[in-house]
Amino acid sequence: MHTTVAHVQPADLDALAPLFDAYRQFYGQSSDVPAARDWLRTRLRFGESRVLLARRNREAVGFAQLYPMFSSVRMARIWILNDLFVLPATRRQGIARQLLDAAAEFAREDGAAAIQLETTRDNVAARATYRAAGWHEDATQWYSLALK
Repeated sequence: MHTTVAHVQPADLDALAPLFDAYRQFYGQSSDVPAARDWLRTRLRFGESRVLLARRNREAVGFAQLYPMFSSVRMARIWILNDLFVLPATRRQGIARQLLDAAAEFAREDGAAAIQLETTRDNVAARATYRAAGWHEDATQWYSLALK
């Protein structure tokens, strides 16, 4: 089976929204496909994110969403790979790796200094996928402040 990965265009929103909704459900959120579509449409419309969509036999099977960030020290853009999702039925078939590789290629072409992601320590399968794709774990501790 042939898998393609391409940057999302407005015409792809109907295929992407259910995947994004499934991703959010994976993290315990309630299903809301119309809100997911609106969220994605707004991010894309204002250039606030880049989304890569994986299709297998023209069916949307996974996506990666990146958000821009900047490093003052490096005086350069950094991309945050915030969301990565592959449909359960198509996992372990190299789709996540293709999305990771495409995200890295995009960041390189954009002239970014780095691409980063964060996942939980107990996400063993994802961590193995990242390491196999050449990503490096570090001991940095991230902290966050919930504003809502």
